Amino acid sequence: MWRGIVTANTFATTDSPAEGGVYRHRVLVIGSGFGGLFAAQALRSAWADVTLVAKTSHHLFQPLLYQVATGILSEGEIAPPTREVLRRQRNARVVLGEVTNIDLAERTVTSELIGRTTVHHYDSLIVAAGAGQSYFGNDQFAEHAPGMKSIDDALELRGRILGMFELAEASTDPADIERLLTFVVVGAGPTGVEMAGQIAELAHRTLRRDFRNIDPHKARIVLLDAAPAVLPAFGDKLGDYAVKRLEKLGVDVQLGAMVTDVDATGIEVKDAGGGKRRIESVCKVWAAGVQANPLGRQLADQSGAKLDRAGRVEVEPDLTLPGYPEVYVVGDMISLNRLPGVAQVAIQGGRHAARDIRARINGRQTGKKFKYHDKGSMATISRFSAVASIGRLKLTGFVAWLMWLAVHLVYIIGFKHRVTTLLHWAVSFVGRGRSERTVTHQQIFARTAISRLGEDFAPTLPPSPDGRPSWRGNVSALVPGPSEPADAKEPEPAASSAV
Repeated sequence: MWRGIVTANTFATTDSPAEGGVYRHRVLVIGSGFGGLFAAQALRSAWADVTLVAKTSHHLFQPLLYQVATGILSEGEIAPPTREVLRRQRNARVVLGEVTNIDLAERTVTSELIGRTTVHHYDSLIVAAGAGQSYFGNDQFAEHAPGMKSIDDALELRGRILGMFELAEASTDPADIERLLTFVVVGAGPTGVEMAGQIAELAHRTLRRDFRNIDPHKARIVLLDAAPAVLPAFGDKLGDYAVKRLEKLGVDVQLGAMVTDVDATGIEVKDAGGGKRRIESVCKVWAAGVQANPLGRQLADQSGAKLDRAGRVEVEPDLTLPGYPEVYVVGDMISLNRLPGVAQVAIQGGRHAARDIRARINGRQTGKKFKYHDKGSMATISRFSAVASIGRLKLTGFVAWLMWLAVHLVYIIGFKHRVTTLLHWAVSFVGRGRSERTVTHQQIFARTAISRLGEDFAPTLPPSPDGRPSWRGNVSALVPGPSEPADAKEPEPAASSAV
């Protein structure tokens, strides 16, 4: 059994005997989001072996994450397995593990999975590790106001949102019921607007006849933002339209309101005039701010590249790391020409990096500047209502909503996922139902329980049949590389390596 550190040099020279052992370019991709997945797919016909390393086994279609949180879609419809997506791409493989270290000098990347450490060698590296939620230095807010960046976040929020109605139904205290049925969404960008709109529709349409002791229609939904406008990136016209539609849905839009504290039963707010107040609410959603993956700091420390306030790496115009033309950084991790943190930037950046790598393999000129083609921005407000900004074209209402549906269906990966998503949309938007309303205590409290175990906690595998721990220690097991025979023996474990 492999135990400890695994050095993964390459795999194709032994997996592809038809190539006669000829050396192939090794491309390592970090991240299975839009940037990483589209980069790997763009290398399908390249003379290269592609390894995609990610801490999750799925590709997340993040723009629809709020629909998982509000019971419209299941997590499987927006998160297809990465292995399934790449199953027909013979030159690509997927490795599950969280990247913990990048060594630019040695051209290695280290990943970990339940105590097993793997070292990957590369000739070209694409770093597309994405971004996480930012609490602007107040990470303690996360316990009571989950973000919207992962499947775990969405499932936890779904449990919290639907759970509030259940708790309110069982309560006889009017003040308690009011606190439970007050939902606060922090952040008036696209995610916040979409989330607030769907909570309103959930309360006012889907659940209005499901309870006997409470009236879900009386639920209060508050949308907060320290900025003076809703959807500021869309312009004043679309922002004003969004505010009017949200208010018609019953959403209380409060701008110029900065969050100063969050606890289990409420949220403290400081208004633009300096006044402070408290909103009693058990269920809070954080949809404000993003922070680039911590791997950006490693890249900056080793290359001398600068980081912006959000931790994004200032890259060269061709998306390479300064001083390291074989390393590409794409998606939410880059700081270049004020590019927005949207899916299209990641998709186009991943494809650009793949084209440059193919050019290098084929001996052609590399280093072409990355040119981003803005395909516009869209956000839904409620069923049959959305806003879309495409160049000078500004659309609102039903037409924008139909366009939003079409664009998102195109970018959902897999025919079966498109079909099931369309069916769920029909149930939710034409009718009143929501097919994903199952929640459990584990969904709601697992993250908090794990965090309270402390930083030293790490999951481990059961012991092997001989009683020794699995995947532990400092033993190196070698995977055959370009210059090693395929029948290379596993080294004998050192006596001091057992844990």
